[in-house]
Amino acid sequence: MKKIAGIGIIVVLVDQILKLLVSSTMPLNASKDISLVHNDGAAWSILSGNRLLLIIISLLALILIYFLFVKGKQLTSLDILTYGILMGGIVGNLLDRIIHGYVVDFLDFCLLGYNYPVFNFADCCIVIAACLLIFDVLKEGLLCKKSL
Repeated sequence: MKKIAGIGIIVVLVDQILKLLVSSTMPLNASKDISLVHNDGAAWSILSGNRLLLIIISLLALILIYFLFVKGKQLTSLDILTYGILMGGIVGNLLDRIIHGYVVDFLDFCLLGYNYPVFNFADCCIVIAACLLIFDVLKEGLLCKKSL
């Protein structure tokens, strides 16, 4: 658990430093190479205005991840990295919700003609961790089929 916590703390620190830098150097809703927005919802502003519910969901997610997937498990290095960045990303956005009442988003991309909603480093970590989890599940499924 110490390695997961260490990775999570690094993710939270990088996330909070980036958000502080952007927030202190850009006016709200301004756009240069990045855009500063305050998101009081979740992804795509889902559940906008439901701060307490989103805080509770984040806390429950952290508790469930720990008790269902981490505690007492024999984890690989990839598992440790995955859960560290996942939990760090969740905590990064959770801190914003608790401290500010919204999440600071600043990464704004248009890719293949689609303008993605503005997001942040913590969101990137959550998505990367989710992809790693999916990869792990698919890899395990393929290994199980080969052993049959």
